[in-house]
Amino acid sequence: MIARLFLNHPAQVDETFFQHMVFALKFAGLLFLAAGAALVHALVPCLFEKTASRIIKTLYERTHNRG
Repeated sequence: MIARLFLNHPAQVDETFFQHMVFALKFAGLLFLAAGAALVHALVPCLFEKTASRIIKTLYERTHNRG
């Protein structure tokens, strides 16, 4: 049960639990920044025009070029 909850998925992407945790926390932080930039952009369209999409593109590339 412990392995299924905490170890199997990180092992599938060739990471330890802690390596995977750091990766996921950085990912979440960047998503949070992208959401903030999108929110500001919604209110003031001339600000952060490409920030959120650039962050999302970077995250996509990181997750699809791992290993």
